Amino acid sequence: MSEGIENKVVVITGASSGLGEATARHLAARGASVVLGARRSHRIDALVQELTAAGLKAKAVTTDVTDAGQVQNLVNTAVREFGRIDVMLNNAGLMPLAPLERLKVDEWDQMIDVNIKGVLYGIAAALPYMKEQRSGHIINVSSVYGHVVDPGAAVYCATKFAVRALSEGLRKEVKPYNIRTTVISPGAVTTELLEHISEKDIQHDTRDFVSKIAVGPDTFARTVAFAINEPDDVDINEILFRPTAQPV
Repeated sequence: MSEGIENKVVVITGASSGLGEATARHLAARGASVVLGARRSHRIDALVQELTAAGLKAKAVTTDVTDAGQVQNLVNTAVREFGRIDVMLNNAGLMPLAPLERLKVDEWDQMIDVNIKGVLYGIAAALPYMKEQRSGHIINVSSVYGHVVDPGAAVYCATKFAVRALSEGLRKEVKPYNIRTTVISPGAVTTELLEHISEKDIQHDTRDFVSKIAVGPDTFARTVAFAINEPDDVDINEILFRPTAQPV
C-alpha cells in the first residue's frame, strides 16, 4: 500500500447516502477505485454511473451488511475487479433512538445486527486479504455516542461503544501484518440517520437539534481521506469530531 489515495482500492458499506456516498465521491475524485455496498441497488448503481461517466473508477455491489456472505461477496468482488483491497470502510449504521422503557426490541436487534455484526462481517471479509498482502487499512465508524451516553440513546450508544472496543482490539492484533486501523466518531452530521427514528416525538426533537448545528457529510469524507492519505508508517487510530456548535 502506497502513500496517498490515488490508485487505492476502497470498499465502502452504507454507500447509498450520507457519509458513505460523500466519501465515495471524495475518494473517487482523488483517484481511488471505490467499491460501493448498500441494500438500495438503484442508489449505488446511479452513483457508480455518475462516477464512471466522469472517468472515475467505481463498482456497485448490492449488500446487506447483516448477511456475512453478502459482505464477503462485496470484498471478493473488489479484489476480483481491482486486484486487491487497500481500505475497508465499515460505515453502514442505524440510529432508531428511543428510551429503553418503550421496549423497541426489534430496533435493538436491528442496531446490533447492523452496527456491530455488520462491522465484524466487514473485518472478517477484508482481514484475510490484508494479512496475505501484509498491508491494508480498516476504518470503522463509531459516533460521539460511542463516547457519551444520553437518555433515549442507550442501545445506540452501546453499539457505538462496541465499535470502539472492537477497533482497539483489532489495532493490537494486526500489528504483525502491517495493517492500519482507524475508528472515526462523528458528531452531528447531515445524513438519513434521523429517518430511522420511529418514535415521532424523539425524531422531532432530534431533528430540531441537529438541524441547527449539523455539518455536511463531506466533513466526514475529508476525515476519512486524511487517515488514508498519511504515509504507511503513520497509523491514525482514532478521530472524534463535532460541529463547533455541538455541546454534547
